[in-house]
Parts: sequence; C-alpha cells; structure tokens
Amino acid sequence: MGVSKAAVTKTNAARLLDSLGIRYELLHYEVDPDDLAAPSVARKLGLPVEQVWKTLVCMLAPGGEHAFAVLAGSDELDLKKLAAAAGARAASLAPLRTVEPLTGYVRGGVTVLGARKPFPAFADETIELHERISVSAGQRGLQLWLAPADYLRATAAALADLAGRRV
Repeated sequence: MGVSKAAVTKTNAARLLDSLGIRYELLHYEVDPDDLAAPSVARKLGLPVEQVWKTLVCMLAPGGEHAFAVLAGSDELDLKKLAAAAGARAASLAPLRTVEPLTGYVRGGVTVLGARKPFPAFADETIELHERISVSAGQRGLQLWLAPADYLRATAAALADLAGRRV
C-alpha cells in the first residue's frame, strides 16, 4: 500500500477500537483539501475504491433526527433506501456547516467511531464482501484498516441496501 510510516497520534476512533480489543492498522496519506473524495483516498493508499468506505451525516424526516450512512467509496447513497432502512419518511444529507458541530469531525475525517453524538449508523450490506476495509480514523489523512465484522461491532451499524448508482 502507498502508506506513509509517519508517526501519528491516535485519534478517538483508534482509542475506541483499542478499548474494544479490536485489531486495526492506521494508514496515513497526503491530504489534498481540494480533493477529499474516496476515489482519491483509495488511489493514495493503493487500495480498490470498493474497500475505502465513506461516512455521510444525514437527516431523517419527520423530526430531523440524524443518522450516519456508511458505504463504499465507489457508491452513491440512495436517500430513499436510507430512509426505508431507518424507518423514516425521507432522508437528506445534513448541511456541511452542521457536520463538525454534530460529530466533532471535519469533512474528509468523519467517522461513526468516537463521534460526538451516537447517531444510528447504517452500513451498506456489501461491507461483508470484503476481508478488510478502510474508514476514516477521525481526521483527514488518516484511515483505519480493519475487518468489516469488527467495524460493525464497534459501531453497532445496521446492515442495509444503501447504494444507488455504483460509480
């Protein structure tokens, strides 16, 4: 993998995995603030984009509750499928300005693990097709490399069909 061996301070997400006894690796990559997309991260890590997973903060209606949607970097979120999985009438992406206050993480570093508030999490069911996946470690330029079963255990994410168009 195209990973830097630079010394990295552990994030809240990594500390949470440590506390649960979950094995993982920290993967470091150079950040381009103008290109935080999962395909770019995958290229920098030397991984297939299907193994680099993104976390989106969403709002559910009615009521305005929030939820995390976790899906492969090669997929687009189908908001109708997320709403159905969450038992909501509708779903939308949360406004970018609300992401950091809600999660404690900036765009490009959002993860369910160690988020400020424990919103329900939904992971696309294809997560189980991989031996290992990469998810944000809670900061730009740092990913966690772990088994999907361990990720699901740590996040209590429900499996659902969330993907619309596969890119």
